[in-house]
Amino acid sequence: MDISVIFKLAAIGILVTVVCQILKKSDRDDISTVVSIVGLVIALTIAVTMIADLFDTIRDIFELT
Repeated sequence: MDISVIFKLAAIGILVTVVCQILKKSDRDDISTVVSIVGLVIALTIAVTMIADLFDTIRDIFELT
């Protein structure tokens, strides 16, 4: 696992938080909810690809087919 992935996830979280706060202050709560859901989907996509790589590595280590 590379440390840059952690920084990417942190940057996504900070960006989504700032955008959501700005939208909530301007009474755009519905758009704020959509932005938070999109941020969550992006973060989960990154996590799922990392988990898939982990399973591939385990499969290669134990020589499973």
